[in-house]
Amino acid sequence: MGWAIIAFLALLVFGALWKFGRMPRGTMELLGAALFLGLAGYAWQGSPTQAGSPTPPKSGAKQPDSATAEERKAMFPEVGGDAMVLEAAQGLHDQGLDAYAIATLRAGLNKNPRSADLWVGLGNALVVYADGQMSPAAKLAFDRAAQIQPEHPGPPFFLGLAFAQAGQIDQAEAVWRGLLDRSPADAPWRGDVEQRLAQLDVMRAQMGGMPGR
Repeated sequence: MGWAIIAFLALLVFGALWKFGRMPRGTMELLGAALFLGLAGYAWQGSPTQAGSPTPPKSGAKQPDSATAEERKAMFPEVGGDAMVLEAAQGLHDQGLDAYAIATLRAGLNKNPRSADLWVGLGNALVVYADGQMSPAAKLAFDRAAQIQPEHPGPPFFLGLAFAQAGQIDQAEAVWRGLLDRSPADAPWRGDVEQRLAQLDVMRAQMGGMPGR
């Protein structure tokens, strides 16, 4: 089973980069060689026939990309080229290969630079790579997604979520309240955003601050 998973992920990443990355032939040959070396390393050091013994996650570790996986599926399409790239990046993140997840998303953006979905995915991946902190590059990615689709709830929703997971409560509240202010009264995401705003008040109280308005 371990071999099947590793081989599937390698083929998925190679296929996504080949189709969406617009890489020259020489680069693709190097990529193929790198994936082959990775499989060879797994063959040398891995033990797919032994019972699994997963290492517990580090205490307090931030995993915003995993935490947003279900929300992203609810707000963005689950089929098409962008969805394939996001799925490949998510699979790499789940294996702890966050640098490769970022590279996969950037390759997808080389093919489709006006994809709000991929810019949001890149923002989330960069937050993960920065140990849960909002880096300038991550903020730029979220802003770019909002510029491409100003009326789409996804970019501000995930920007606020990244802020919250980074402990930047005031920034998360400002983004989410702005989203609510411009959302229709019957918008399906209003309940989720209102619930998360209430969670921010709880977080603020636990940190010794005053609840928001």
